[in-house]
Amino acid sequence: MTPLPTLPARSLQDCHTLPQLLAWRSARTPGGEAYRQFDPAAGRWASLSWEQAQARVQHWARAVAANRLPAGARVAILLPNGWDAMSIDQAALATGCVPVPLHAIDNPGSIAFILQDAQVSLLLVAEAQQWERVRDAGLELPHLQQVVLTDPAQPRSSPSLDLPRVSRLADWLAQAPADQPLPPPPGPQDLAAIVYTSGTTGKPKGVMLTHANVMADIKAVLARVTPTPQDVFLSFLPLSHTFERTAGYYLALAAGSCIAYARSVALLAEDLQSQRPTVLISVPRIYERIHAKLQEKLSASPFKQQLFAAAQAVGWRRFRAAQKLSPPPADDAGGWLRHLPWALLRALVARPLLAQLGGRVRVAVSGGAPLSPTIAQCFLGLGLPLLQGYGMTETTPVVSANGLHDNDPATVGRALPGVEVRIGENRELQVRGAIVMKGYWGRPEETAKAIDADGWLGTGDQAEIVDGRIRILGRIKEIIVTSTGEKVPPADLELAIAADPLIEQAFVIGEQRPFIACVVALHDLEWRQLAAELGLPADDPASLQDFRAQRRVLEHIERRCAHFPRYAVPRAVHLVRDAWTIDNGFMTPTLKLKRKPLMAHYSAAIEALYQKR
Repeated sequence: MTPLPTLPARSLQDCHTLPQLLAWRSARTPGGEAYRQFDPAAGRWASLSWEQAQARVQHWARAVAANRLPAGARVAILLPNGWDAMSIDQAALATGCVPVPLHAIDNPGSIAFILQDAQVSLLLVAEAQQWERVRDAGLELPHLQQVVLTDPAQPRSSPSLDLPRVSRLADWLAQAPADQPLPPPPGPQDLAAIVYTSGTTGKPKGVMLTHANVMADIKAVLARVTPTPQDVFLSFLPLSHTFERTAGYYLALAAGSCIAYARSVALLAEDLQSQRPTVLISVPRIYERIHAKLQEKLSASPFKQQLFAAAQAVGWRRFRAAQKLSPPPADDAGGWLRHLPWALLRALVARPLLAQLGGRVRVAVSGGAPLSPTIAQCFLGLGLPLLQGYGMTETTPVVSANGLHDNDPATVGRALPGVEVRIGENRELQVRGAIVMKGYWGRPEETAKAIDADGWLGTGDQAEIVDGRIRILGRIKEIIVTSTGEKVPPADLELAIAADPLIEQAFVIGEQRPFIACVVALHDLEWRQLAAELGLPADDPASLQDFRAQRRVLEHIERRCAHFPRYAVPRAVHLVRDAWTIDNGFMTPTLKLKRKPLMAHYSAAIEALYQKR
């Protein structure tokens, strides 16, 4: 393919590849703040301008070029969010290579599989121990030529003729001469990434996304959500997640906004306070955790609970009126406090909550998974401009999103400009447009199954489209069909159940069973309080089988599921205390439940639930 000109494009619309986009941004606002991260040695936050970022990328690109990799070589990135991850991503793109982002907390066997499947030539990883765990997973990696360790504390590597060579970052950068020529830049149809899906039902698949895919999605999102050079994004979702790559990274690049890299999820609350972002790109789990902490604090004061309920109810009614949505059903939440002026309720309740997010968020986007109605009502009612969107890795990923002035949180908004959607067989949502992937890496048969001859991609999600807005009903493969013929989408139920402070996680079951049941992982502190109230020893496994404990948990579940049809409300529960995590194999790196392993692990307990009835 003929490479594009290397001169900066004249406008965003003239940018057709990601290297063009960076060059255009650097030329347009060279002195603007581009990236910010915490410097542990100096004990402060440091910044890069767009001009400095471009120079840094060029330095790294020369090092990539010095490795003399073949055209289109895959470069795997196993790094935390930060300048290094950005630099190698952009350097790989600038040299016509293909980034393969990896999740830093994925298990070594899965990472090794991706390195092997993608035939990766160059791997950047923070620490030698990480690389050693991947190496020791036992898979052959014949294409891997070089491993670069970015942590400056790593020992200096010794020269070796064995492959892969292992080098420290400083040494790897130094080996490239200042006049190292760069290979031709990529064209629009060249690959901009191979992003591996989470693999909930099998081995992960590599989704091939081209520069044209990514640029089309960026431009379409900009037409719906409009960040500016004055905005600050706080980046904490892993860059291996396509949602973060497009909406939290490349979108900010196109807009000229600053990206502040959070230090860690554990320090997220502090980073929100110090960086005071104006744009948040997040998954529902983050909002759920904030909500759960809030409920935990409120539980000690009935008056504060009532005041909070009043503010949320009044704010929710105001929000729906402003968006021209039907008014919510009348209720008595908050009692007489609902009659207080909104200005007072906002000062007492809403502002302190929003202050926890830095106090100046003007748009918060939730994607990657469905947003619980409970969470939406809370944050929107209290004034957080929370927009739900929809997408998947195969669509780069954003298909649709709500807008600030067209926001129905019961839907995932309208399709982005230039994106076609329709409802196919079995109510499946189908998507067509420039954002649809090139295909699955090395799997032409699966590509043909996913995308038909007319270019329509089957999403695997059931949906309905009303007045142009898309409402997701559930995953086709995950829809539970009970023995009585009722169809229940488990994800919606699980979201509602997990919104209760007592419940950390929920796994709903009932396929070809007479009723719905669930397994729940309990929140440790809340469980201890409940056990004490019931006179049960919290650490005794037998307490989880106590009828009174199970009955109380079911009462919590029933309250959370009151808006579901009666047949969808779980009637039996199995209690556990161990959380489901990536490490124990029950969650994917994008925090989705692995249903088959969970079903197998709890098979005996599940059978017992139905035998009791």
